[in-house]
Amino acid sequence: MMEKPVPKHRLVESPLTVAALYKFAPLENLDQKRQLLLDLCERNEVLGTFLLAEEGINGTVAGKPEAIHLVIDWIRSWQEIEQLEVKFSKSDSRNFRRMKVRIKKEIVTMGMENVDPLNQSGEYIEPGDWNQFITQDEVMVIDTRNTYEVSMGKFKDAINPNTENFSEFPDWLDDLSNIEDKTQKIAMYCTGGIRCEKATAYMKQIGFENVFQLKGGILKYLEEIPKAESMWEGECFVFDDRVSLTHGLDEGEYILCYGCQQPVSSDDFLSPFYEEGVSCPECYGKLSDSQIANSRERQKQIQLAYSRGEEHMGRKLPLKNNKNNTI
Repeated sequence: MMEKPVPKHRLVESPLTVAALYKFAPLENLDQKRQLLLDLCERNEVLGTFLLAEEGINGTVAGKPEAIHLVIDWIRSWQEIEQLEVKFSKSDSRNFRRMKVRIKKEIVTMGMENVDPLNQSGEYIEPGDWNQFITQDEVMVIDTRNTYEVSMGKFKDAINPNTENFSEFPDWLDDLSNIEDKTQKIAMYCTGGIRCEKATAYMKQIGFENVFQLKGGILKYLEEIPKAESMWEGECFVFDDRVSLTHGLDEGEYILCYGCQQPVSSDDFLSPFYEEGVSCPECYGKLSDSQIANSRERQKQIQLAYSRGEEHMGRKLPLKNNKNNTI
């Protein structure tokens, strides 16, 4: 297995702290919060994305430890925020290229009216209790993430709804609602917990009574559960330049193909069909001549910028169908 390459522009002198957070809470003065939060992050060289909506806040950012904690402490000072779920990890390289704070209709896009995680959602299962809970015969385990995420890793025997984005998930749940026994125990999980908050709330709304969710999501599980005791198989996709994480929240082996936006393993980029910034075994042969030419020219400009010690700011992380699923 080839070691995952780290581009020079991502290298940093000392480890960065990465914070992934969300909170469902009725927020006011969104425009003011957006500008103040953006200014604070930019002054302290914090990069990443925050999403603000009337229903709450969601985001992942990275920076020096003291800068990250300054930003988190300020968010916690908002009068609407009583408790804030934050998952911290370390990174030896830069994970974001910009700082963005955006106002959205939803902090995670489900597209369903009247789904309110503040008033009803699934009962939390702590990471330390998750293995025992999901191995019960009567428990149905459902992965709420997208297909390309599930392809990189999942819990053993979990059901994959085969969705391309989270807004498709309610339709899949509607089909599941045909189950006559609404007392069926259902355990759901996602990357950091936010999608499960809405998914379990919707399940309760359509009549299911015993709905549970992994507290803190996969990230908290990988942080707390030793690999020798883990039921997690593979790696966990994350929405930043690290692409995937493993046990202990160490950076995984995957990179992204900039031709088709699919995750590519270190074994895959040994393939003759892999060309950095252009193609991978998944999309090789599917791209037009003009697409290949444009990608090669872009990659050439990226390499020229890096050789001058500059960052090619036109290059964005092209996460497939990233409907605000920062965690």
